[in-house]
Amino acid sequence: MTSLLLRFPHAIGRGLLGTFDHVGRVSLLVVESVRALGQVRTWLPLTLREAYNVGAGSLFIVILVSGFAGAVTALQAGYQFTGNIPYYVVGSLVVESVVLELGPVLTGLILAGRIGARYAAELGTMRVTEQIDALESLGRSPASHLVIPRVLAGLIMVPVLVVIADVIGVASGWWFARQVLPLTDADFAYGARAFWHTFDAYYSLIKAFFFAGSITIIPCYMGFTTQQGAEGVGKATTAAVVVSSVMILLLDTLLAQVLLH
Repeated sequence: MTSLLLRFPHAIGRGLLGTFDHVGRVSLLVVESVRALGQVRTWLPLTLREAYNVGAGSLFIVILVSGFAGAVTALQAGYQFTGNIPYYVVGSLVVESVVLELGPVLTGLILAGRIGARYAAELGTMRVTEQIDALESLGRSPASHLVIPRVLAGLIMVPVLVVIADVIGVASGWWFARQVLPLTDADFAYGARAFWHTFDAYYSLIKAFFFAGSITIIPCYMGFTTQQGAEGVGKATTAAVVVSSVMILLLDTLLAQVLLH
């Protein structure tokens, strides 16, 4: 029992030291990337290619997920509503739920699995096959070739995908709400405007921007620090998806507390 009590503080301290070590390494990677921003001719064409891959490659799954999210919201509202509640409130429920929460968060989690896993696997494979070491030995900055294009592509395209998800989610919720409730277009539009704030749209974009940072920076860091060959690549890929998803949920809570209160 005594040995267990002594091991507990040791485990906590080791965990804290490991966390601080990762934070320091991520900070160094970010600083290295900022310093490499001057090499525009290197990262600009690569950024455009990555932006196309992120946007076009993720468009279908984003539309599919957001469409189902809006549909489920409307169907659940139709199940729970009674005659004592005016039907136009469904418009408010669908729009606010999709724009404030479901659109950004579901899109972020989906892209954490799709983009984050790919980035970590690509960079991890390049690390274990010494391709990143070869760039460094040639005097080229790995950040300008590998990190900046991926991060900028995510920061550009993830907010765009979130806007598309919001629009598709609201449209899907509107269509399904009409199928399950005696709701007119005018009722839905009135409910959507009744509790709408202009800041809601900005809030959705702000969340998308922060989510894009976690979706890109964390997997790039995991890939850069990969060790132990193919097994290390698998571990780095799994860790990138898990940590990015947890960070998205954490940022979602913090941004709601800071920006909505």
